[in-house]
Amino acid sequence: MQDDEVVSKKLKLFIFKGIIALGFVLATNLGTFMKLRKGEKEIYKRPPRRYEIPKYRMGMKYCQSDEKYLRPTLYCNCRAPEIIAMANKLGAFKKSDYEYAKDVFEFVKRNVILEFLPMDDVVDTLRRGTGTCIHKISLFIALCRAAGIKARYKLYAPIITEAWYEHLVGADPLAGRWYNAMGYFILHGEGEVYIDGKWVVADVGPTPERQAAQGIPITKFGEDSIGTWFYAVPNTITKIECLSKLTGRFGSYLSNIFMKKLAPASFARINNSILQQIEKGKKILEEMGEEEYDEQARKKYKPRLPEVELIERPEIVFESD
Repeated sequence: MQDDEVVSKKLKLFIFKGIIALGFVLATNLGTFMKLRKGEKEIYKRPPRRYEIPKYRMGMKYCQSDEKYLRPTLYCNCRAPEIIAMANKLGAFKKSDYEYAKDVFEFVKRNVILEFLPMDDVVDTLRRGTGTCIHKISLFIALCRAAGIKARYKLYAPIITEAWYEHLVGADPLAGRWYNAMGYFILHGEGEVYIDGKWVVADVGPTPERQAAQGIPITKFGEDSIGTWFYAVPNTITKIECLSKLTGRFGSYLSNIFMKKLAPASFARINNSILQQIEKGKKILEEMGEEEYDEQARKKYKPRLPEVELIERPEIVFESD
C-alpha cells in the first residue's frame, strides 16, 4: 500500500486563524458576551445512550499490529477492552472487511449523537454515546483498527451549507459571529478505511434524523460529505493517521477552556438545537419512511451556502503557503 498521508499546512494555518478570530470576536463583542454569560442559564441534558456496551471477555480477538493505520493513536485507543468488545459484537473477523466497516459506519452514524464538547478518548465517546464529528470519526477508526482494517482521518476546513448553518452556528450569537469573522468552520472530517486496495470514505457525523430535518440525503458508506453537507476550503484536505499531526493535546486544552469555562451556555444552546433537529427529523422519517425520504431528498436537494457578513481586519495579514 502506498502511503499517501497528506498534512495540509494551510489547514494548520486556518486552525490558528480560527483561534485568533475567536479572540477578536470576544474582544469586540464583550458586552454581548457578558450578557450571554450573566443571562438566563441555558441547560443541556444529555440524551440517554442508544446502545448497550457488551462485556469484554478474555480471549476476544483483536488486531495487535503496530503497523501504521492499525496501531493506537492519540484519542483513538483501538485496544481498549470496551472497543474490542464492541468490535467483536459488530462482527470483527467474521465478516468481510467491507461488510464489517459498513456495519461500523452504520453503528456510529446512527447511534452516536452529535454533542459539542472537549476532545477525549474513544472509550469516553463509546460510554457516553455522544461527541463531536471528530469524536465520532475516532470511534469509527478505532473499531475498524481493532478488526485489523487500516483506517485514518480525512480532515479539512469546511464552508458549511445553509442547512447546517441555521441549526448549529445560527443557534447562538457568539458562534454565529465567530463563523462570520472567518467564513469557514475550523475543522470537520470523515473517516477512511483501506479496503481492496483503495481508501473508502465514511462520513459518520450526521445521524439520519439530523439530515432529514434539513432535507439532506442520508449519506451512505462510501459517500463523501463534501458537496452535500459541506464544501472544503481549497488545499485544506488533510489525511492523517493521528490527530497529533494537527494540534495534539494543545487543541484539546484550548477547547476545554472555551467550552467549559468561557462559553458553556453557548454550547448548551447549540447542543439543544441539535436535539431539537433530531426530534424534527425523527417525525419526518416516521411519516415518510427512511427509504422513501432519502429517495425524494436525492431528487430535490441542492446545497446552498449561507449568506454571512464577513468581518474585515486589514491590519491582520496572514502569509500563504
